[in-house]
Amino acid sequence: MKSSSALFFISILFMVYFSCGENDNSATYEVKKWEKLTLKFEGPATSETAEDNPFLNYRLLVTFMNGNDSIVIPGFYAADGYAAETSSEAGNSWQVRFRPHKEGLWKYSVSFRKGKDIAISDDLAAGEGISFDGSEGSIQVSASPNNQGRLIVSNGHYLKYADKEVYFLKGGADSPENFLAFDEFDGTYRGEIPEDRSGEATAAALHKYTPHQQDWEPGDPTWQNGKGKNIIGALNYLASKGMNSVYFLTMNIGGDGKDVWPYTGYDERLRYDCSKLDQWEIVFDHMDKLGLNLHVVTQETENETLLDRGNTTYERKLYYRELIARFAHHLGVTWNMGEENGPIHFSPSGQSTEQQKAMVQYIKTTDPYQNLVVIHSHHDDESKLELYEPLLGFSYLDGMSIQNGNPKKTNEVTRIWREKSAQAGKPWIMNIDEVGPAWRGTDPDDRIDNNQDTLRHVALWGNLMAGGAGIEWYFGYRNHNNDLQCEDWRSRARVWDFTRHALDFFHNYLPFHEMEPSNGVIQFDGSMAYCFSKEGDTYAIYLPHGGSCEIDLTTTSGTYSLQWYNPRSGGNLTNGSITEIKGGINQVFNTPDDDPKNDWVALIRKT
Repeated sequence: MKSSSALFFISILFMVYFSCGENDNSATYEVKKWEKLTLKFEGPATSETAEDNPFLNYRLLVTFMNGNDSIVIPGFYAADGYAAETSSEAGNSWQVRFRPHKEGLWKYSVSFRKGKDIAISDDLAAGEGISFDGSEGSIQVSASPNNQGRLIVSNGHYLKYADKEVYFLKGGADSPENFLAFDEFDGTYRGEIPEDRSGEATAAALHKYTPHQQDWEPGDPTWQNGKGKNIIGALNYLASKGMNSVYFLTMNIGGDGKDVWPYTGYDERLRYDCSKLDQWEIVFDHMDKLGLNLHVVTQETENETLLDRGNTTYERKLYYRELIARFAHHLGVTWNMGEENGPIHFSPSGQSTEQQKAMVQYIKTTDPYQNLVVIHSHHDDESKLELYEPLLGFSYLDGMSIQNGNPKKTNEVTRIWREKSAQAGKPWIMNIDEVGPAWRGTDPDDRIDNNQDTLRHVALWGNLMAGGAGIEWYFGYRNHNNDLQCEDWRSRARVWDFTRHALDFFHNYLPFHEMEPSNGVIQFDGSMAYCFSKEGDTYAIYLPHGGSCEIDLTTTSGTYSLQWYNPRSGGNLTNGSITEIKGGINQVFNTPDDDPKNDWVALIRKT
């Protein structure tokens, strides 16, 4: 089902459950490296609605140790331990999810304490130890069939895999942003009637994803006697097209859709819906199996001051802690701190720089897996400057989640901020996560005058050829299957195909993590072209409209091969009329004769 680009992010999914009673330290369990391990502890019986809030006034931490390696994982209240199936709101189950990153014998020790607001306290001695506090155990970890491991933040401009020198470029879906507003999740409904607003899509109903029922396969997960087939099928389809990332909000209270939240109710802020979140976890586990990165967007511009008035003091700390405890273990996670973050004329109550730094620092230091942390921008250059300039060099922020109202500026914006971040001492990962204009985004295949070719030229290849790390496609608010109403990812089948072709080219033919944008070494016909190079070794030149190009190799020596890649159909490299270039000269060449006015990629490599 998967193309070569998706195979870069395949993980083998296992779910291992261990039930531990009080002070149970007699057993040694066996798992594989990178395997999901769930420890279940029997603790005090309580409920989601108990007066003594189990999410706030209890704190479960498990320390896992292997030699000099130590990692502290937060746990969570899990109702009866099977809430995805039972919809239970009560029980005595407390759980911790862990993925060992190292082979050998791991030992673990448990801290389970009770006290007022202890869940958001950094004081390890706060409260009092109760129930299974002090329990210990061990886990024998063997080699994994997954020889790549989790995605980690490298020291450069790309994510990489922990166990292999393989770097990650993303391609995927930015829409629907309310992907989790699925009608078969418990406790999911429209909290308010969405108003029709200029510049925004309107959510008509909860998602059913009926067109993707055909994509569910025997053996795929479901819950409660067959629920979930359609959303699982949708993910199967996207992965089958070679995509590797999905963008989704986990909280849109007061926002566009008003239909996604982790709480027990729309007006709740401190209590969590155990069965809904366990059903989310079933979906996220399947995303791991398919190689789909979880792009977790924790808020949107309309609600960024909903929790703690934008601060990170109480409600927000608990929210992020619950997300981390339940979902940070997945092998590909991006924490996006907010869609369209910061004040703007249509959303003046945005978070300040100080508030942005506080939430970024909290989630980065609380997440034991140190997953990628980014923040999403507004569409215009001035807003990007106001948001990102004060965050340059901030050690807890790993990258930009870029919205471009003018997609033709993608290459320029990516290059500018890539250079700025490197100069500030903290190189950022540069992703395009919304391509405007907002009303249009990426047109569906069946729109006669669709903008897909233009967006392939300027947004997809514009980002990658500037040293960006990939793109997720936003569907606008006027199109059918739009940003809130998308039911069928087949509506952009052609987009997934040409995105896969771009990722395949970079993975198969370029040492892209060693390359730099270098438009200055080429001259070309037409309005634009992009060059990405490892000087003296490899040059990739993207020509959106074909034509003639001249490359300056006067500072190099030796002999280079020249071959061509078709970004519309992918496939193997082909030869043109010139197949060899000498270093030390300026060389002019033309795109292949069989389709000279369409987009092509020239690949020049030292022989």
